[in-house]
Parts: sequence; structure tokens; C-alpha cells
Amino acid sequence: MSSNPKKYKWHKVAESVAELEFGPNHIAVARMDGKDICIGLYREQLFAFAYKCPHASGLMAEGFIDALGNVVCPLHRYRFSMSNGRNVSGEGYYLKHWPIELRDEGVFVGAEDRGLFGW
Repeated sequence: MSSNPKKYKWHKVAESVAELEFGPNHIAVARMDGKDICIGLYREQLFAFAYKCPHASGLMAEGFIDALGNVVCPLHRYRFSMSNGRNVSGEGYYLKHWPIELRDEGVFVGAEDRGLFGW
């Protein structure tokens, strides 16, 4: 069995963390490759995840981050791990998420490079 490591195309979403406009809920909206995504801040760590909930398209930026570091959708309170996208409240959905890196040049989010058809 051959290992096939994921390849990412890195997108600069901000010049610095200070440029991201986090709300009182510790969630900011950023643009990656022309699409809105969310950046969550929990315990000094950044997480990148989908702008809309996979269940009923609730805007995740209008939700909140719970005490365990899960992002909670504002519509039906479905909870998702920001680090792996798992639906921790048990409904069986998966929240798209991406790796995020803080570099000297800015804040970068990695979208899996799937060749011709993008992400």
C-alpha cells in the first residue's frame, strides 16, 4: 500500500492575525480563493473551517465556540470540532476544515490540491 500524502495549495488570507476581524465569539470571516471561510481562535490557536454549516447552511461566523473548543452552529446548535471537522453532537455531519499556518508573510490556509477541479 503506497502512502499518498495530501498536497496543499496555500492561500494568504491576511497579512497578520491582527488584520482578522474577530467578533466577540472569537470567529472571523476571511476570503480564500474567492470564497468566504471562517477562522476560529481558541486558546491562542487558529482554526480554518467552512463558512456554512453542512446541515442547514447556518452561518458559522454567527455561532460560537464552546468551552471545549467546538464551533456551534447558530441555527440548530450542532457542534463541530474545529481541528478535524467531526460532528461532536452526534448528528453525523462533517464540517469542512483546512490547515492554517501563521508565517512571517501572513496567515495562510491550505486547500487540498485536487488538480484541475479545485476544492
